[in-house]
This record gives sequence, C-alpha cells and structure tokens, in this order.
Amino acid sequence: MPLLTSRQKMGAAALIMAFSVLVSRLMGLVRDKVISWQFGAGGEADIYFSAFVVPDFLNYLLAGGYISITLIPLLAGCFERDEEEGWRFFGTVFCWAALAIAVLTALAWIGAPRLSEWVAPGFEPGRRERLAVFLRIVLPAQVFFLPGACLSAVLYIRRQFTVPALTPLVYNGCILLCGALLPRLGLASGMEGFCWGVLAGAALGAFLLPWLAVRAGGLRLRPGLSHPLLGRFLLLALPFMIGQSVVVLDEQFVRVFGSLAGEGAVSLLNYARRIMMVPVGVVAQAAGVASFPFLASLAARGDTRGFHHTLNTALRNSLIVVIPVTAWLVAASGPILGFIFEGGSFRAADTAATTPLLQIMLLAVPFWALQQVTGRAFYARQDTLTPAVAGTLASVLTVPVYLALVPRWGAPGVALVTCLSLVLYASALLIIARRRWGGDAFEGLARTAWRNLALTVPALAPVWMLILVLPAWTPGLPPLARQFVALAVGGSVFLAVYSLLARRFAPDFLAVLLDPVLRRLRRRGAAGGSA
Repeated sequence: MPLLTSRQKMGAAALIMAFSVLVSRLMGLVRDKVISWQFGAGGEADIYFSAFVVPDFLNYLLAGGYISITLIPLLAGCFERDEEEGWRFFGTVFCWAALAIAVLTALAWIGAPRLSEWVAPGFEPGRRERLAVFLRIVLPAQVFFLPGACLSAVLYIRRQFTVPALTPLVYNGCILLCGALLPRLGLASGMEGFCWGVLAGAALGAFLLPWLAVRAGGLRLRPGLSHPLLGRFLLLALPFMIGQSVVVLDEQFVRVFGSLAGEGAVSLLNYARRIMMVPVGVVAQAAGVASFPFLASLAARGDTRGFHHTLNTALRNSLIVVIPVTAWLVAASGPILGFIFEGGSFRAADTAATTPLLQIMLLAVPFWALQQVTGRAFYARQDTLTPAVAGTLASVLTVPVYLALVPRWGAPGVALVTCLSLVLYASALLIIARRRWGGDAFEGLARTAWRNLALTVPALAPVWMLILVLPAWTPGLPPLARQFVALAVGGSVFLAVYSLLARRFAPDFLAVLLDPVLRRLRRRGAAGGSA
C-alpha cells in the first residue's frame, strides 16, 4: 500500500478533528465533574492535579506537543523523494524520542519523593508521600505519548485523521473507566484509579492505536541514531524545547504555587482554569489556527501588504468575538460553575470560592486571542525563536510575583498573577511585532476593543440584575434548576441586547459575528435547491 493515500477533502478532515475536540472537551468536563462530585476540593483532588506537573513538563521539554509541527514537513519531503530514506529518518526520530523520554521518565520515577517536594512545596509530608505515589503511576505514561506523536505524524501525512481524532477520546475514556471501576474492585484507593487510567489511556490511545493504524498502512521501522536530517529536526524543535512560555507553563504554575495557597486551592484553581480554557480553545486557539495557513502563504510569497492586512483582520475579528463572550462568562461565572460542578462533595461554598478565581482568569482570554494570532504570525515568518524567548522571559519575571502575592492573597493571588503573565506575554509579542513589521497590522485594534466594550457593558447590566435577584424570586427552586434558568435567560437577554446595540452603533461587528453563519445557511439552501 502506498504511503500517501488519495487526497481527502479538507472539510471532511476538519469535521473529524472538530468533532474529536468537541467530544474530548466534553469528556474532560465529565471527568472533572466526576472528580469534583467524589472528592470536591482539597485532599486527593489537590494531589491528583499536582501529579501532572512533572509529566507535563517532560513532555514540553521534548516538544511533545509540537512534534508534528517540526516532523511532518521534513518527513513528508523525505517520503516524496525516497520512501526508504523516509523510513530511515522516521526510525531515527522515533528511536531518539523513545530513548530520551524513557531516560527522563526513569530518572523522574526514581526521584519522585524529592520532586514531590518541589512540585507542591505547600503540602505537608503525608500529602507529599501520596503525591510521590501518584507521580510514579502517572510518569510512565509519557513513554507512550512521545513515540505515539511520531506515529500520528505518519498518519497525518497519509491524510488519515480518524485515529489521531480517537486518541484523546480513548485517553479520557480510560481515565473515567479506571477511576470509576478500580476502586469498586478493590484494586485502587482514592484517586489512584484515575492515575492508572492516565497510564492505560496513554498506552492504548496515544501509542497502540496509532501503531496499529500505521502498521496496517505499511510500517517499515528502521531503527537508528543518526540521519542527515536529524540536525535540522532538532534545530526546528529547539525553540519549543527550551522556550517554556507562559502558555505552556501557565497550568503548571497554577498547580505549583496553588499548593502554597492552602488546602483545596489547587483543585479550585484547576476547576476555574478548566472553564476558562473553553473560550480560549473555541475562540482564541481557533483564530490562531485558522489564520496560520493564510499568513504562511502570504509570508512565503513576500506579500507584506497582504500579510499585514490579513493579520489585522484576524486580530480585529478575534477581539470582536472574544470580548462579549468573555464578558458574559465573567458575569455568569457563578451559575456556570454551580451548574457544572456543584453536587456531591463539591458544595455551594466551593462554587462561591471558585467564582472569583474564574472571573480573574477570564480577564486574560482576550490576550490569549491576541497571543495566539500574533504568535502564528511569527511562525508564518519561520520565526519560532521570538515567541519562545518572549514567553520564557515572561515566565521568569512572574515567578517572584507569585512568591510575593500568593502567601498574602492565597488562591486569588495565583489567579491574578496567571492573568498578568498572559497580559505581559501577549503585550510583549505585540510590541515586538509592531516594531519589526510596522503599525499597519495593528491599526485600529484599540479602537475596536473600546467600541466593543461600550456595547458589551450595557448588555451585561440585565444579566447582573437577573443573577442577583433570581435566588430571592425563586426560593423554592432547586439550585441546579435556578442556575440553568440564570444561564438560559441571562444568555438570551445578553445576546438580544448586544445584537440590538451592535445593529444600531456597530453593524460591522454584527457582520463579523453573523456572516459565517449566514454564508453557511445560504450554501445549504443553494445545495438543497439544486438537489
């Protein structure tokens, strides 16, 4: 069977991956709901979330999340020239990836007791011992992630997207299954079942499925430790390996410094961050991914004017969408957290404690959007070093701020510094880009943001009023039903008021929000008419 299969429609591939992301996010939310229901905030939940700091760092250190970006172009070109040579290059990268992650994982496994002291300096000795146990269960999962990413790169080159799309679903499914089943069978205690689920999900979803799929299409693994393209691969991956930016370390800082903020802080911050990452993924990351191919094409052609115009459009449209979305989420943070997490061991008091943390974190979402698009603009110009250096410096600068504020302000201090770090990183990228490329790409962004805020604030007023008075108006309504009413009615009122104001004062904003939907409806109508 030839390596490169017949071309598939990009729309079908995008649909597969979009469905995978959607289902994966829902499964992740269900996973956190199960954890919050059974364990609430504090205790085992704090230890479980902290157990991912070291494994995630190892993955970031070896550019595991970016291996496709660096490997696919080189591997695809190699396969096009000489398939046998392509397999030799793949075997070299695969062997180095497996060897490097195996050695680092073994060292971390041996040093788990000491690492638990660094990961969670605020835990008492008993909790650190439990953390070391969790670490030794979760750490070996990394041995499967990195080689599995190499195999998935081959599947992407073949235009086979189904198995990579299944990977996160199998991973989350194993965590849920083991977390629920193993304690009932007496094979694990507390949250150990979830940890074993991480290991099983990595082995089955991240490695075994891609291995079987690649082998079915023809796998000729040529183990080796040297290849002429290895140096080029490492050079491309190096900025990702050493540039531990705020975007990468943000979650780890929340866990490490959250351990200094008292019991329960790590869990509450994690639950808040989980909700915050929804608009980041749906709006900010989507804007960056969607703009990247256009920016890369214009940069390759040397079309500076087109590059600036496209970047300006992507940034402006991102702000138009993300500001009202973020504002509504800030206003509705309490009902959102209550509706999703409240129940079981997660009490109303936990919802009240998590709400301000989520509201603070959400303030950084517009800057996530700016960073995602601007960062992709640097990548489009084949500059991976500048975002890595800027992010690393931002991370280093925030560490003393964490140390100064967290002992005084606790979990809100962690959330505040997390927000400030993203603001610093995004601002640094914008300043550097403006100085290098001129102001055309960033013209009118501040005006767009202020105009959008002027529309958003009046639309929020009835939402705030509804959330404040609803408990007094519905004393007999169960909390879950009250929260649902607040979200449904408040969301509808906000959307209606914002749309009316935008139609009157900013029709260009409304066009950005509605045109994609209207175009899709027109295409469906045309297709139905022709049928």
